[in-house]
Amino acid sequence: MTTAEQARIALNRVKDSGSGRSVIELGWLDQIRVNPPKVIVRLNLPGFAQSQRERLVQETRGFLLEMEDIEEVQIEVGNPPPSNAPIGQAGHGQAIELNSIPGVKKVIAVSSGKGGVGKSTVAVNLACALSQQGLKVGLLDADIYGPNIPTMLGVANRTPEVLGSGADQQIIPIESCGVAMVSMGLLIEENQPVIWRGPMLNGIIRQFLYQTLWGERDFLVVDLPPGTGDAQLSLAQSVPMAGVLIVTTPQKVSLQDARRGLAMFKQMNVPVIGIVENMSSFVPPDRPDKSYPLFGIGGGQQLADETDVPLLVKVPIEMPLQEGGNAGQPIVDNRPDSISSEAFQRLANSVCAYVLETT
Repeated sequence: MTTAEQARIALNRVKDSGSGRSVIELGWLDQIRVNPPKVIVRLNLPGFAQSQRERLVQETRGFLLEMEDIEEVQIEVGNPPPSNAPIGQAGHGQAIELNSIPGVKKVIAVSSGKGGVGKSTVAVNLACALSQQGLKVGLLDADIYGPNIPTMLGVANRTPEVLGSGADQQIIPIESCGVAMVSMGLLIEENQPVIWRGPMLNGIIRQFLYQTLWGERDFLVVDLPPGTGDAQLSLAQSVPMAGVLIVTTPQKVSLQDARRGLAMFKQMNVPVIGIVENMSSFVPPDRPDKSYPLFGIGGGQQLADETDVPLLVKVPIEMPLQEGGNAGQPIVDNRPDSISSEAFQRLANSVCAYVLETT
């Protein structure tokens, strides 16, 4: 007679397409009752797994029906764990181990509470600055709805090679400026909108994480979308992160949103490496000795003092910075002697120093 333990062994074959781990390992099997010829199963699927719901149910039913004395399988799919449960834990207090990306040593996220603060510019130039130090760097554009990094790296007209299909699909990242990059912007037409709900967004982020052939990378820099939503949760619940950088401008409205983003990562026990104040001042091309604080003064330092998080760098507005982003030439490569390029190089040094101190 089939036992519950035998049924659990059978369900080890039902796997998450992103991480390759079984529903047993991930703690998604909440309940199983075996009373031949009937089996009752309850699966609790987190948000990012909802896009796989139909396949997981079909495979669960199919593997159980292969057992000799099982003729009926009843499957109930529950909601994700309640929002007040600790991040990274399944129901009944069972911890979910975060799954590292093969070959990737450290994951650094670049985040902001507000759009339009230059977060992608920071992510691109940080990745390039790390690469200039002889490090092997990957860059994941997790801003699915507004992917700008292909333009900033000058590869918007290229398409990555995709091997295999379905759960076995693998993406070969595009190499540019010494950085290996994947982005939704490489997989859709230039003006094509991405109209997805949260579960589909979570699914593609996990696919970029686990089904990209990153190779050996010292750092994977992840450019997150603005806000405190599905993408941030999906990343925090998927991979162990070395830390996150919070990007803000000196403006009050930007600081308000940055506080929320910073608080979210602290609540999820993700280390906050520091704050980057972007657009701190405008430096005219004909008067590099002058600077004008267009958006105020001291906002980044104020946020740092309030949250006990270091202000790492203040990046000014320079014409070559904007022009390089439009032309696909990051300023740390195109104008390494510029003021903003030197700021990004200091940021890369700070990130490396932080990682060395905390590992």
